[in-house]
Amino acid sequence: MTEEAHDRLATIAQHTDLGAGMHVAMKDLEIRGAGNLLGGEQSGHIAAVGFDLYVRLVGEAVAEFKGETSDETPEVKVDLPVDAHLPHDYVPGERLRLEAYKKIAAARTVDELDAVREELRDRYGELPTPVENLMAVASFRAQARAMRLTDVAVQGKFIRFAPLELRDSLTVRLQRLYPGSIVKAATNTVLVPAPATARIGGQPLRDRELLDWCAQLLEALTPVAPAPTPTG
Repeated sequence: MTEEAHDRLATIAQHTDLGAGMHVAMKDLEIRGAGNLLGGEQSGHIAAVGFDLYVRLVGEAVAEFKGETSDETPEVKVDLPVDAHLPHDYVPGERLRLEAYKKIAAARTVDELDAVREELRDRYGELPTPVENLMAVASFRAQARAMRLTDVAVQGKFIRFAPLELRDSLTVRLQRLYPGSIVKAATNTVLVPAPATARIGGQPLRDRELLDWCAQLLEALTPVAPAPTPTG
C-alpha cells in the first residue's frame, strides 16, 4: 500500500462522525493539490509547498487586490549549478523530507540554520554532501536577502545579481576585482563572469565552491560604514 493510500484510509477511519466531511475534504485537498492555484494542471501536490504557504498565497492575492502592501522581505531566487537536496536514503518518507525542507527554508539566521543542522544530524546522522550544499544555499540566500537581492542566477557565461545598485566606488571595486563585469544601472543588474577552476581551459565552478565565490563577491560589494569621527 502506498503512503498516499494509507493517508486516505487513515483519514476516513479517523473522521466517521456526522459533519466530519470537512476534515476529509481538507485532507483530500492536501493530498491531491489545489489545481491551477498552485500550478498549470488540475491536480498537484499542495504538500510540496505546504498548506500554510497556500493560505499565505491566497492572503497575498487578496491584499494585492485591496491595494495593501506588505513589508515582508522578498524571497531570494538562487538558480545556480548546485547539487542541493535531501536524498531519499538520508531522510526517508516524503512527509519527513517536506518537513525538513520547510524548516531549512524558514531559517533566516545563522543560529536558526545551525539549529536545523543539529536536528538533522541528531535524527538522521551526519549530513551528506547534498544536504551540506542545501544548508550552504540557505546561508547564502540569507546573505543575499540582507542586501535586498531577489535573483542570483546563471545567465550565459555570467552570474546575474539583481537588483543590485552600486555607487561609483563599488562599481570601480567590482571591475577591479572581477574584470569583465557588466553593470546595468537602468535595471540594477550586475553581470559577473562565471568563475572557473582555471583562467584558460578550466571547468566552471559549481556546488560549494561556486556558493563560496558568490558569497565573497557580495562581501566585497557590501558598503562599509565610515568610522566615527573622534571627538574631544
